[in-house]
Amino acid sequence: MWEDYFDALGEEPPCISQEEYRVRQSRLFSQLKPNDVILITSNPVSTRSNDVSYPYRNNSDMLYFCGWQDPDSLFFAYCDAGEWKSCLFVQPADTLKEIWEGRRPGLEGAIANWAIDESYSYDDLDTKLPELIRKSTRVFLRLGNDSKVDKIVEDEMKFQSRERQKFGYGPSSICDPSSMINELRLRKSKSEIEIMRYSAKIASQAHIIAMKNTIPGIGEYQLEGLIEGFFKYCKTSGSAYPPIIGSGENATILHYTENDDICNDGEIILTDAGCEYQGYASDITRSWPVNGVFSEAQAEIYQLVLESQIAGIENCQIGKPYDAPHFAAREVLAKGLIELGVIDQSLEDALSTEGDLNKWYMHNTGHWLGIDVHDVGVYKPNGEPRLLEEGMVVTVEPGLYFGAWRKDVKCPERYANIGIRIEDDVLITPNGPDILTSDCPKTITNIEELVG
Repeated sequence: MWEDYFDALGEEPPCISQEEYRVRQSRLFSQLKPNDVILITSNPVSTRSNDVSYPYRNNSDMLYFCGWQDPDSLFFAYCDAGEWKSCLFVQPADTLKEIWEGRRPGLEGAIANWAIDESYSYDDLDTKLPELIRKSTRVFLRLGNDSKVDKIVEDEMKFQSRERQKFGYGPSSICDPSSMINELRLRKSKSEIEIMRYSAKIASQAHIIAMKNTIPGIGEYQLEGLIEGFFKYCKTSGSAYPPIIGSGENATILHYTENDDICNDGEIILTDAGCEYQGYASDITRSWPVNGVFSEAQAEIYQLVLESQIAGIENCQIGKPYDAPHFAAREVLAKGLIELGVIDQSLEDALSTEGDLNKWYMHNTGHWLGIDVHDVGVYKPNGEPRLLEEGMVVTVEPGLYFGAWRKDVKCPERYANIGIRIEDDVLITPNGPDILTSDCPKTITNIEELVG
C-alpha cells in the first residue's frame, strides 16, 4: 500500500554515530570545572490506566548526549585525574522481567553499544551515586524529574562527615544545567540535519497520502489513521505531537486535536502533523479543499497565506533576528487583508498590538525545531532578539482563521469557517534558507492535482 511513498524517501535512513555522542559530551564537559559533576535523569514511566503505561519516551537531554531510551536510568559524568568519564545507571539484566517487558541491554550492553565509559545498576543508585558525587563541589542537575535522584543529591548536600570537614569534600551547590545544554542543542550538526531532513521527508509523504485520499465524507480520524500508519510503516516513533486534522470550522481552532468529525464538501481541511525519527521531530501544516478544488474565496485566503509564508522563509537568513520571519509574514497578511476589504485600517494600525490583524492571525510565525517539536533555546538572550545562525532550524507557519462560530468578532461572511495555515521546517545556512519539508506540495495547482 505504501511502498511507493516509502521508496520516495530515497536515501538510506541516517543515524547518530557513537563518535558524535562523544563530541556532544566533550562540548558539555568543556564548560564544566574538574570538581563538577553532571546528572541527567530519565523521564518517569506514566500510567495510562491501571497497570498499563503510556508508550515510553526518555528525557530529550538523555537522548541528545547518549541516545539511551530505557526508563530507570541516569546519565552521570565526573572528572577523574583530568579525564572526564561518562556513566550510565541502567536497569540490570533480569530474565523474568525481560520475559514480560522485553530485552534489556543491561550493564554490559550499555558499555558495548553506547558512548559511555562506565555502567552501574539503577538498583544500586542509593549506594553508588553518593560515592560518586562526594568529591564534587557543584552538582549540575535539573531538579523535579526524578525524586529519588533529587533526594540523594540533597541528602549529600546536607551530610556532614569528618572527611568532609578535613578535606572540604562534598557538594556545596546544585546548579541547573539547562542553559548550557540548550545552547548546545540549538545549533544542529550535520548528522542531526540529515535525520531531520529524513523525518521531514516521511512527514511530507504522509501529507501527500492524506491529500490523495481526501474526499467528501471521509473522517478526520481516517486521515489521521493514514498519516500515523505511514509514520509507523517508516519505523518512526510515531507522531511528534498530537496531530491536528480539522475540517470546516475545526480548521479555525488552533490546537484542535479531537479529529473526530466528517470532512464535508466545500470545506477546507487543515492538517498539522509531523513524525519523530531517531528522536528528531518534523512539523508540517498544509491546508486543502476537501473536494479537491479551491473556491474563489478559499483561494484568495490560501494564496495570501502562502505569499506571507514565502516572505517569512526569505527572512530565514544568518544574522537576521529570529522574529524577522514573523514580522515579514505579518506585513504581507495585513496588506492582503486590507486589499480584500477584511481590515479597514491603515497598515500601521493593522499591525499594531491592538490592530485588526490580531483578530484573524493570533500566533507567532515559528519556533525552534529539533529533538523537541518546540525545541529548546532562548529567543531573547539579554532581552534582545537572538540573531539566526548556521545550523539553527525554525518553523515558518503563518495562518488566517475565520471562525464564524466566534462571539468576539464579526466574521466576514465570504470567508466564514476558512482556516488556512502553511508550515515548513527551515534550516539556516550560509546559502540562505534550506526548506527541509520541500517535498510536501503547497501551491494551489499542485494541491488540486493531488487531492482525491
